[in-house]
Amino acid sequence: MELKTFYFNALRTCCYLVYDQTGHCIIIDPGCFGHTEEQRLAGYILNNNLNPLYIVNTHCHFDHLMGLGFVRKTFNIPFRMHPLEIENLKRAANYAQLFGFYMIQPGSDYTALSDGEVLTFGNSELKVIHTPGHSPGSVCLYDTKGDVLFTGDLLFAGSVGRTDLPGGDYDQLMDSLSKKIGVLPHQTRIYPGHGPSSTLADEFAVNPYLQHLV
Repeated sequence: MELKTFYFNALRTCCYLVYDQTGHCIIIDPGCFGHTEEQRLAGYILNNNLNPLYIVNTHCHFDHLMGLGFVRKTFNIPFRMHPLEIENLKRAANYAQLFGFYMIQPGSDYTALSDGEVLTFGNSELKVIHTPGHSPGSVCLYDTKGDVLFTGDLLFAGSVGRTDLPGGDYDQLMDSLSKKIGVLPHQTRIYPGHGPSSTLADEFAVNPYLQHLV
């Protein structure tokens, strides 16, 4: 499995294009904002002869889906999220305005993700892990073969996601980290919703929010 990381919008949201040798790919958290960023994403897909199968959002805060409408229109592919993110999806455009961004409301139709579900594309698989805390329907996506974990805004290099937005819950977030993420192999490399990648081993060693969970 290979991946391409894009840093999109002023909040530097990580969008991941994940693919393998078959050319089939999925798009995780399309936060592209404006024509230039949209074309960066679409251009990479077209120039590398990739075949997008669907979009997956780790959660539905506006900065992670500002490009959702563009991607769906351009590639005519399904959108997948956890059902508990429906309220965040519905109010995404309004929240974007509060932060000084304009986005077209992407609609509320989606295909549900479920905890433990295995997503397939080409010869690759990602397991869905429901990890509430940053938001009610936050999920992580885990490549069991390659020990790669897309953590959304649950876990960052050196920090964790905020819990003061609607639906956030600090106790839930810490429970997700302890019971859902802490049990994974510590050599697992994490790719968060913002910032650089890291490993679980490094995070449990230096991340102040995780050290007491070891």
